[in-house]
Amino acid sequence: MISGTATWKGDRWEVIPDKPPGQLFFEHLETLNSGENEKIKVMLEFPDPRQARPKQRALFFALLQDIWRWSGEPVNWLKEYFYARYTIRTQGDEISLANDTSNSVTEARYLLDDVVKFIFEYDVPIRSGYMLLPRDESNFQYQCIKHRKCLICGRHADIHHVDELGAGRNRNKQDHTKFRLAALCREHHIEIHQIGVQEFLQRHHLTGIGIKVDKETLKRIGLQGIYKERD
Repeated sequence: MISGTATWKGDRWEVIPDKPPGQLFFEHLETLNSGENEKIKVMLEFPDPRQARPKQRALFFALLQDIWRWSGEPVNWLKEYFYARYTIRTQGDEISLANDTSNSVTEARYLLDDVVKFIFEYDVPIRSGYMLLPRDESNFQYQCIKHRKCLICGRHADIHHVDELGAGRNRNKQDHTKFRLAALCREHHIEIHQIGVQEFLQRHHLTGIGIKVDKETLKRIGLQGIYKERD
């Protein structure tokens, strides 16, 4: 892999390598591209320079405490288990959320997404990590919808349409993939209708609510509608 600095020049990226590639690199490039070494397709990857946040570390270890209470497996074993899963999922990358971590916010979020998915799939009771859960993030909202867990309290949820369907429209004849949805228990579903979205967000310390969901997930959770096939 070649690292360097990229600059947007109005209609194209200009990439300057950190050090000039050697002759072996160009020979390898020509081998891969049938003798060509100009106008080669490349893939740019932009690393996240932000160090993993203390809040991400706190959430990770709080959720491990919850999994420990549920499973009986020691927290240190669980930590290494999820680190190993991360390495497998990223095909060799390593991660640590120790205080002196060199991993980024993005990498920590990828690890946490896996832990949150595990908790939803195995219905792990959440206690220690409850107040730290990333309710604003799309993946967490998706898992709540997929498993019909209330975004606010974790109880069994209805599917709330953040984008209103409109009065008199038959829910069973709508394509629900076109609407932003959220999983809310009956109590919080009634509340959001009574006080409105903005006050609901302020009351529950959210910056946003509602995501669009694929038809396969909506069918799996039993949300009836008319779903068009993609071209």
